[in-house]
Amino acid sequence: MSSQKKQQKLQINPDQLKQLIEASLFVLGKTVSIKSLKESVLVNFSVTRVKIKAAIEELQQDYEGRGVELVSVAGGYRFQTIEALSPYLQPLWQEKAPKYSRATLETLAVIAYRQPVTRGDIEFVRGVAVSSQTIKSLTDRQWIKTVGHKEVPGRPALYATTTDFLAYFGLERLADLPPLTDTESLEALFSNVNSSSDSNEETGSEDTLNTEESTNE
Repeated sequence: MSSQKKQQKLQINPDQLKQLIEASLFVLGKTVSIKSLKESVLVNFSVTRVKIKAAIEELQQDYEGRGVELVSVAGGYRFQTIEALSPYLQPLWQEKAPKYSRATLETLAVIAYRQPVTRGDIEFVRGVAVSSQTIKSLTDRQWIKTVGHKEVPGRPALYATTTDFLAYFGLERLADLPPLTDTESLEALFSNVNSSSDSNEETGSEDTLNTEESTNE
């Protein structure tokens, strides 16, 4: 008989499961997938993905009609305040939100809708040069990442959006992006992002997304 016996899984009842999931989501304060829950706080319990999903759905019903809701976003779940309360909650945020130039948002939009793309692809679509600082800023913000290299001379990096991008903009998947022809939906998508008309980043003299951004999150 092997000296290393497989650890026996603990049992957990439905109420305890809901409590543990609820507490975990509050503590983490970010989007968490069922897989992540199962491999972390629930790793020692005998519980299936189906039961976890059922517990989450019950929690979603429990929070209906309240100031906080449990939403499905970016392949996971998170608690967030309901949109109707957003204007009244603004005074609670002491830190000033970072500003994003129009060029930065346009670069992000090109990557989101045409990914994976190279910097040259972005410049072709926008018709102007894209500064290295813009790419770095979006990467530091963890909205984009390098997913490979294009098999052409120089092997330029290919960029794509991340799950953090989906989570920030409240999207479950890329297919939920509004059509490019839907101007109102596109404006609504970026409405929660501070924008600036500053175009200095095109010349590389100054980028609106600067090193201060990482301290303003």
